[in-house]
Amino acid sequence: MIWSAYWIWIAAALVLGILEMLAPGFILLGFAIGAGVIGTIFYVDGGLGGYLAGSLPMTLVVFAAVSLVSWIVMRRIFGKRQGQVKVWDTDINDP
Repeated sequence: MIWSAYWIWIAAALVLGILEMLAPGFILLGFAIGAGVIGTIFYVDGGLGGYLAGSLPMTLVVFAAVSLVSWIVMRRIFGKRQGQVKVWDTDINDP
């Protein structure tokens, strides 16, 4: 079962983290955190890791849930604050 290899998930987390630096917006960082958590679960190889190793759909559900929760937490922490207004100093059509 190739999806239960921890190093694949850790490598995916690193690649997604690098891509997040190239295209910021906290979108890929949530997926990177999710992949890192799944990789850590498989590395520890405890009860949850053994359960997830037997089922690809459950692995993907846990990955998606962790990614979504991490994205929501990052949006709350780093997102636009309440009442903050974006101010434009220049116009694209100005010479």
